[in-house]
Parts: sequence; C-alpha cells; structure tokens
Amino acid sequence: MKLPLEISAHNVHISDATEELIREKAEKLDRINDKLIGCRVRVEIPHRSQRSGILYSVRIELAVPGRDIVIKREPDEDLHAAIVGSFETAQRRLKEVAEKQRGEVKYHEERPVARVSRLFSEEGYGFLTTPEGREVYFHENALLNGKFKDLAVGTPVSFVEREGEKGSQASSVFVI
Repeated sequence: MKLPLEISAHNVHISDATEELIREKAEKLDRINDKLIGCRVRVEIPHRSQRSGILYSVRIELAVPGRDIVIKREPDEDLHAAIVGSFETAQRRLKEVAEKQRGEVKYHEERPVARVSRLFSEEGYGFLTTPEGREVYFHENALLNGKFKDLAVGTPVSFVEREGEKGSQASSVFVI
C-alpha cells in the first residue's frame, strides 16, 4: 500500500486485538492486489435498537488506480464477524478489479446457430442443420425455451454442441 492504513471508530472502542486483526486483514488485501494505493476502515455502532441490541458496522474504502471500492455490509452483532465478513467481501472485489486490470475477464463463446431440419415428434428427438451443412442430433429434453411440440422444420435455434455416444449432439437448445 502506498498510503498508510487509516482506522477510525465511531461510538465504539477498538481494542488493540481488534486493531491488530484489521491490520492483518489489510495486509492480506495488499498482497492480493499490489496496485492498492490506500485503505480506510471505519468501525461504528450506527444506532442502538432495543430489539436487536448493539450492531457493529464496518466500512472499508479501497483506492486502486482508476477507481475506489467501498464495502459496506449489513451490521452484525459480533464485531469480529463484522470485520472478517467485510474484509472477505473486500478481497473478492479486489480480486475482480485485479483480474479486470490484467485483462482476465471471462470470455463466453457465442453459441452456434442452426435450423431444425428434421423432427420426430413421436420419438421426441430431431436434427439441426448448421450453416456449414453438418447435422446435429438433439433430444426434446435439450430444448430450454419453448415446447418441443411447437417446433417446426426451419425454426432457427442456437445450441451448445457436445460429443454424445453416437457422435455430435446438441444440448441447451434455445429457440431464437
């Protein structure tokens, strides 16, 4: 971290052990993303309720190049649990930011498109023909939107192709 850790408290006393826990968790954040500029942690008791008792709230503000990340979870009755839970959320968010900064964003392949070429309604299966002319088997249970009985030859669909027992077959068939 480029800037020193800032810890503040409002309406609550932070013991040395609690401050040490916060420091350990903040150091772990710094190891997750080496571009972390700064970290502010605010521990508070927002208000006292006769029904729920004392609730602790932990707010974490992280500064990384190009953005700020703010973590504020629901208050918890246990101060230790509130701190640990907030830092776990901060770790996940910081990992997501680090992946985006490195360009490791998940890529989802586009599903191939085909047309229903043959239907065997009584048996509950059919075949799709891809633009390249390949024929792909599909079962009525692979149809995820729409009803098998409503399909007609020529209906455009997208699908996920898998290798089956007897060759290529479509799973997750979507009517377009």
